[in-house]
Amino acid sequence: MKHVLITGANGQLGSELRDLLGQQSEFQFIGTDVDTLDLTNKEQIGQFLTEHNIDYVVNCAAYTAVDKAEDDVALCYKINRDAVQNLGEAAHAHKARVIHVSTDYVFDGQAHTPYKETDAVNPQSVYGKSKLAGEQVLLKACPESIVIRTAWLYSAYGTNFVKTMRRLAAERDTLNVVCDQTGTPTYAADLAQAIVSIIAFSEREQTFPAGIYHYSNEGVTTWYDFTRKIVELAGLDCDIKPIPTSEYPTKAARPMYSVLDKSKIKKTFGLVVPKWEESLEKCN
Repeated sequence: MKHVLITGANGQLGSELRDLLGQQSEFQFIGTDVDTLDLTNKEQIGQFLTEHNIDYVVNCAAYTAVDKAEDDVALCYKINRDAVQNLGEAAHAHKARVIHVSTDYVFDGQAHTPYKETDAVNPQSVYGKSKLAGEQVLLKACPESIVIRTAWLYSAYGTNFVKTMRRLAAERDTLNVVCDQTGTPTYAADLAQAIVSIIAFSEREQTFPAGIYHYSNEGVTTWYDFTRKIVELAGLDCDIKPIPTSEYPTKAARPMYSVLDKSKIKKTFGLVVPKWEESLEKCN
């Protein structure tokens, strides 16, 4: 039986992974969070990997408070870069394979066609820069790693845009939502399934195609249209009004366009990616 470590196991994606891996007889999962494994301590990580005979590490741990990161630079880099390097070095030493979750924020959002893995990166925020640094140190420390960039993540767990919009739409008569930022939502349960499929592929084919991949649900939308769909599916009566980004200033810059090209991950692992509308309905 293969042992899979999930770091950040209490977050959105970690919780979905625990649900899925708990149903798999061929994998035993071990979930940790900040209280059970300190990723800033490389020796502790190495000891943990040895004690639990870890074969795969799925790193869902991250500093994700995008605006707060602009002031909390040191802690953001400590979690999104330094901890990832520790994890990579420990995993490499113990011959464990790493699947690490990254973000669309590594791009500047100025494109007009879906971003490929080979497109130039140019993060515009502390969060984006720290996540890119994490990708780079991981692939250097542990070349047998897979990095999955995702975007607009939501689930039934944790705090996220979908749950926030449902709550606000239930409380208010009108909501102003940005209409000029374009991307694709990602249902964390779908990404979790993709990750489990990658591990199963690796075991079945006895190969681990390392490198960077993109994953989100299929389709394209805006935060405004996404919100309209959320409110419609929830059966709420709230008037959603479109506004430009200029009317909703934030401390950290958001990518104006962050649609991800998923051709590589679909072709490599034979994945079928659901449309964002269908997945939102499931989460409802």
